[in-house]
Amino acid sequence: MSLRDEMLALGASARSAARAMREASAESKNKALLAAAAAIRARRNDILAANARDVAAGKAAGLTPALLDRLTLDDKRIDAMAKGIADVAALPDPVGRELARWTVPSGLDIARVATPIGVIGMIYESRPNVTADAGALCLKSGNVCILRGGSDSAQSSAAIHAAMVEGLRAAGLPEAAITRVPVTDREAVGLMLEGLGGGIDLIIPRGGKGLTGRVMAEARVPVLAHLEGVCHVYLHAKADPAKARAIAVNAKMRRTSVCGAAETLLIDRAILPALGVDVLGDLAKAGCEIRADAEIRAVFPNAKAANDEDWSMEYLDAVIAAKAVDGVEDAIAHIERYGSHHTESIVTEDKAAAERFLSALDSAIVLWNASTQFADGAEFGMGAEIGIGTGKLHARGPVGVEQLTNFKYVVRGTGQVRP
Repeated sequence: MSLRDEMLALGASARSAARAMREASAESKNKALLAAAAAIRARRNDILAANARDVAAGKAAGLTPALLDRLTLDDKRIDAMAKGIADVAALPDPVGRELARWTVPSGLDIARVATPIGVIGMIYESRPNVTADAGALCLKSGNVCILRGGSDSAQSSAAIHAAMVEGLRAAGLPEAAITRVPVTDREAVGLMLEGLGGGIDLIIPRGGKGLTGRVMAEARVPVLAHLEGVCHVYLHAKADPAKARAIAVNAKMRRTSVCGAAETLLIDRAILPALGVDVLGDLAKAGCEIRADAEIRAVFPNAKAANDEDWSMEYLDAVIAAKAVDGVEDAIAHIERYGSHHTESIVTEDKAAAERFLSALDSAIVLWNASTQFADGAEFGMGAEIGIGTGKLHARGPVGVEQLTNFKYVVRGTGQVRP
């Protein structure tokens, strides 16, 4: 069987499973999720061994520290993976929700009801935990997923996928409901982007600019894109010093490889000589390289000179761009020009300035006095996420179970005919 034939068969199997999953009960879906969470814990040693092989191969291939961090699993991350699946199980069932209901003059009773999307193709790089997150979220929302992880995480993803299938089997649900593409051939991605002969309803890419760009350029089915995380922290003139110092360091340095990590620090000129220098010193002490404009370098000479590319750079590393701005409007203008509409935070005790920042920016997530690292579905109470949507349509911000549903109209009549 050729790869094309194999992939088309995979798509047909997924489409068949989608019909069963559309009618799966909340109880059976939750049973599958809890069994999968238990299987991940039980298979911990197998998953860690597989991941160690992936990490060793990644080091040999010269993966960057950021990509290696995304790839690496440990006991804490496996526990978080299993907990995320269990948290998804505890969420209300999103399928069948009545979103709106009304009666029209003809007497027709019309309801808008949440339904699964169908078959979701998930194409991702490095992060093996996406195998569990995407599988769990698609299962809970009554969807089928076709998972195509990167070659760098192939062994880890296979071990996690086996645990997810164990959960499906325990609940009597179709094993094809969570399907993993068994090859790392790039041609398989191209075939998914073609739609597998009508087998895929939606593609979700999760990875770097190269992957997302290819998906958006080549896909013949709808795409829910997660673009770069060029996230900003703005220290306003009325920022609380303790909050400013804690938030700035956490937003950049908690985990530099996540898409919610701050990449640019904007400092109000009014506080630059004092609080601004303190924050920059905190970042440098934490091991962060600072690339700054001339105004900041004048008061913090340890910073390197920033160039135009730095203002729109997603470093995913211990590097941050820093710029002095003249008030909230200047900060908003900078973010609108250079940002990626992902996540932005203002640190201030001035409510009016905060509300202006929150309302004026068109990013998927805006925060007041909180770290950008909270850009995460689990932190939003969604159990897990399949990515952070930065587009304008369907879903923005953390994409959880509700965002993986569409809707249909259910119309009940009493014999009406249209004149």
